[in-house]
Amino acid sequence: MSPRETQEHTAPGNAHGPGPARRSFLGLCAGAGLAAATACDGPTASNRRPAPQSRRPEAERDRPGTLAWRIGSLGTPDAVAGYTDRVSVTPGQECGLHVSTTASSFRVSAFRVGWYGGALARLVWRSGPVAGHARPGGRPASATRTVRADWPRTLTVATEGWPEGAYLIRLDADSGHQRYVPLIVRSTHGTGRTVLLHAPATWQAYNRWGGYSLYAGASGAYETRSLAVSFDRPYDANGAEKFLVYEWAAVVLAERLGIPLAYTTGTDVHHDPGVLHGANVVVCLGHDEYWTPEQRRYVTAARDAGTNVAFLGANTCFRRVRLETGEAGPERTVVCYKSSYRTDPCYPSRPALVTTDFRQGPGADPESSLTGVLYEGYPVDAPYVVHAADHWLYEGTGVRPGESFDHLVGVEYDRVTPGAPVPGPGPLEVTAHSPLVCSGTRSHSDSAYYTAPGGAGVFATGTMRWVEALKAGTPDGGRDHGMDSRTRAFVTRTTENLLRAFAEGPAARHRPAPRPDAGQLYKAG
Repeated sequence: MSPRETQEHTAPGNAHGPGPARRSFLGLCAGAGLAAATACDGPTASNRRPAPQSRRPEAERDRPGTLAWRIGSLGTPDAVAGYTDRVSVTPGQECGLHVSTTASSFRVSAFRVGWYGGALARLVWRSGPVAGHARPGGRPASATRTVRADWPRTLTVATEGWPEGAYLIRLDADSGHQRYVPLIVRSTHGTGRTVLLHAPATWQAYNRWGGYSLYAGASGAYETRSLAVSFDRPYDANGAEKFLVYEWAAVVLAERLGIPLAYTTGTDVHHDPGVLHGANVVVCLGHDEYWTPEQRRYVTAARDAGTNVAFLGANTCFRRVRLETGEAGPERTVVCYKSSYRTDPCYPSRPALVTTDFRQGPGADPESSLTGVLYEGYPVDAPYVVHAADHWLYEGTGVRPGESFDHLVGVEYDRVTPGAPVPGPGPLEVTAHSPLVCSGTRSHSDSAYYTAPGGAGVFATGTMRWVEALKAGTPDGGRDHGMDSRTRAFVTRTTENLLRAFAEGPAARHRPAPRPDAGQLYKAG
């Protein structure tokens, strides 16, 4: 498949300054400005410890936040950048921060993403000044053209007292330039909670820092792409682009609802699925393309045990990857040979680990057996068309059959595909059936819902723009692709319905059963 997502996104926290007080995130109080930023309630120096606090995310919702979490100026790519030596930590666990800057010094601020009365983040910790040093840029090494920065550790960040959640670590150079470093403070227990599953393997796959990603080399050619990419380098652009575009808005909404939450990543579930045990819901966010077979097996097992699953994007669980030891530690390298899978060292002796698309041989296992839908194409821009308007997902939206929402289907899409593996004996209901044209071919994007024998409900939006739509038409909307406040209101209410229902436990026990309609829709063409 050709490289995708080369379209430019302008994510929250880009080079636009913090500006004046902003409108409420979801437009729930149209025209009302946010409250003035409050002072940081964490320490202001690296040698001070924060006051004891609850680590449960639901206790965070109404704490005072700050509007000053956004980036004011990126500067040039070498102005300041950094990465952590862990994708995630548990509360209290240390991680190293590796920073390069052309400035003489910098500070570090840790912002936890959440509702916070509409401020959208809280400053949990801030360092004192740290001496700055410019480090060399990365270069591809080895036959896999893997780029590593391999910078020395600049400082150690202790997370004692930090609540579980998604964090934007902001680097503030004394030159005035800034960049983010994402960090997940993960949960170790998810029983009775909604687990938000972040996708750092996908962030890294698209990361162009050093000139190489899993899509292209420095020349832009697919043939010179990396076959393995390393977490030991900064992310490109503002440092957290994929998180901000595809995940951030869903985190804010979930926290605003006040439902019990847990946080983890796909790379953590890969080696420790404990957070899924007893969870009410697993939420796969807006772009979660790259999975290991282990991650898929554990999420599937959770579904079979009664854990609801929500796929708030498209193209989910499409690429099969391996996590390998990097120079800095275990599971620091994401391996995916894609169309060059015959050169993968696991071919042909270990077919289930060959890193290509899940639907491709050897070891073919299409994603539809988990998601209910199959990835079909890119690029597309089309209206989202409601089919089952009376479905419980759409309660309170006021939609009618055939009602549409412009631009909500894109830039990649999934559909129910006759002949593809299906998730078991139960019926699958198409709730939205959206006509489109992709590369000259007519097709459809589908939102679909099914229930598993263990009682779990599974919903897939079928479009990658779902989470982006949660901020459409707001100052933090970035490139909202023409989506408007009406679309934002529809997607917001539908997502609220979904998360609240799934948070009650196995959906088959308290929501109407899916009504099989896919066969009729596709029989009719």
